[in-house]
Amino acid sequence: MNRKVTRWIIWTLVLTGILLITGASSLCIGSAGIPLREIVPLMRFGRGTTEYSILFDIRLPRIILGFAVGGALSLAGVILQGMFRNPLVEPYTLGISGGAALGVCLNTALRMSHATGSLSMPLSGFFGAVVIIAAVYSLSLRKGMLRIQQLLLTGVMISFISSSLIMLIMAVSRTEDLHGIIFWIMGSLQEPSWQLIKLTVIVSICGLAVSHLFCPDLNALSLGEEEALHLGINVERTKKLLFLLAAMLTGLSVSIAGIIGFVGLVVPHFVRLFLGGDHRILLIGSFLSGATFLILCDTLARTIISPMELPVGVITGILGGTLFVYALSKRRVLFGRS
Repeated sequence: MNRKVTRWIIWTLVLTGILLITGASSLCIGSAGIPLREIVPLMRFGRGTTEYSILFDIRLPRIILGFAVGGALSLAGVILQGMFRNPLVEPYTLGISGGAALGVCLNTALRMSHATGSLSMPLSGFFGAVVIIAAVYSLSLRKGMLRIQQLLLTGVMISFISSSLIMLIMAVSRTEDLHGIIFWIMGSLQEPSWQLIKLTVIVSICGLAVSHLFCPDLNALSLGEEEALHLGINVERTKKLLFLLAAMLTGLSVSIAGIIGFVGLVVPHFVRLFLGGDHRILLIGSFLSGATFLILCDTLARTIISPMELPVGVITGILGGTLFVYALSKRRVLFGRS
């Protein structure tokens, strides 16, 4: 077997093992600590008990949603960084999160949840994300060609516009509505609907499978669009499909869990440093690492000041930003020596 393939298999198994250990630890850790050895007996004989409810009605849904959202955001980050050939691009750069947040803010301010029920928040967030995706896509399309630089600039500007509109809505909203808006914007994995959790898991795994079909295209695009064209890649079709795939993964994740920053930026960057730039391993490595990172951050968010809980976006921002600055400083030292 090829040495490179063997190395990829080993890394995949290692990352999968770390993910499983992190998930199992998160299931046990909390304000009410439950030893791992008691989980199996609780599954068999503990129905109706408080411990069973804590494990399988509160913690397990958060772990599964963290797996799906963390993997989807990291996957979207890898795709966009491959398209733009820039490791500093992240899913939220294109304004998708701003559109979703704007939809949720309008929902809260207009109190639409009274009419549409518990699904109104994620539906309004997803609708806002879809509107922004359509706007950015149409404004960046010229004569059938998707202009990458214009796509980035348009996304950044629309993100600023969305942020301004959100602040306007918050300024005129009722005091009782502000808490819901602010808490959602900071991100949370508290999702009571198993249907939405299952949908997010299915979409994220399908996104991983579909993205692997574009591994040769992403590897070719990393050399530049002209080189990719010479290698036989249909560059325009590939850019459009990859943008839509990354946008839908981001839009769904944001509409379900709120704005959880730095996952799509930091995780692909670190995985690229360890595993290299080949998207055949980078995609699956980033997916597994992103899921692990978000589950870990959510565990910290609900235990660091227990019994109170922090928004998970606060933890990802602090931890992810600190790690990213550290990595940049170390790389600067290395470059200075070369």
